[in-house]
Amino acid sequence: MEIFYRVVGRGLSAVGNTWLLSDGVLDWVIQHTDQHADVTSVNRVQGGTSSAVYRIEISGRYDKSSYILRQFDQADWLKQEPDLALHEAASLRLAEETAVKTPALLAFDETGHACGLPTVLMTELKGEVVLEPEYLDDWIWGMAHSLAAIHQTSAADFPWPYRSYMDASRLGKQTWSSDPGIWDEVIAVVQTPPPVYDPVFIHRDYHPGNVLWQDKRVSGVVDWVNACRGPAGADLGHCRLNLAQLHGKAAADMMLAAYSQCAGYLFQYEPYWDLVSLTDILFGPPSVYEGWTAAGVAGLTDQIVRDRLDEYAAGIIRSLKG
Repeated sequence: MEIFYRVVGRGLSAVGNTWLLSDGVLDWVIQHTDQHADVTSVNRVQGGTSSAVYRIEISGRYDKSSYILRQFDQADWLKQEPDLALHEAASLRLAEETAVKTPALLAFDETGHACGLPTVLMTELKGEVVLEPEYLDDWIWGMAHSLAAIHQTSAADFPWPYRSYMDASRLGKQTWSSDPGIWDEVIAVVQTPPPVYDPVFIHRDYHPGNVLWQDKRVSGVVDWVNACRGPAGADLGHCRLNLAQLHGKAAADMMLAAYSQCAGYLFQYEPYWDLVSLTDILFGPPSVYEGWTAAGVAGLTDQIVRDRLDEYAAGIIRSLKG
């Protein structure tokens, strides 16, 4: 839900007697943008379920500008990764070297000393998220082209390495599935040694919800907090996983074909990374991602998502068997 508050100068007049951002945070924003400007509005925007994201508009002497501020407010995540603000700041700096439009880093508060919570301030990109495109082929091609461009960037000195989110050895029978045997095979493959790969800069959360569009073209890629040094196949696999749930196996396969064409001879497809992406979401029975529902996607049910994942997983296992 978007929550709107109006800011008067650098003081906040809140709707419903609730304060959205403190004067200290807003002063910090002004300090790092335009010290002669005033904050005119603050909106809570969709930016994932694990952090608070705000759109802040300021009015200067001659014009208005908008910025994005993210605050890491989930204690469990911060306990696991206390350097989240530093990580995203470094990711944004490296992302600027890609051929893809990305938010520019303006400032970050690594420990929350100035803002109360670890915080990152960045520019706002133009565009909107498209989850149900008019032309599926063009949509997938645009995402594939942008992903391949990201992977052209070297991450040799980037200090955050890739890791999977789930220890597959801890996974049991997937009783939610209509074909649990397929998932036994998926889990078994994921527990084998991974393929050798040349690490590149990967987004690590590349999916349609993090790709912006304007005039039917990709206008930017956002949400870089998980970026790392790792296998290109992990990014591709994560995107394919999302496409399989949103639009079915055919869309995921279209993404593989488009990405392979965009990446060229440097890319060698390894089904292993698709399977890791599948096990990465097995923290419980798969369900409709709430971010899709919030963005207006209708018609998906938990059962549809599970059936599509069964079909997608079975197809990858078949490809491994030749």
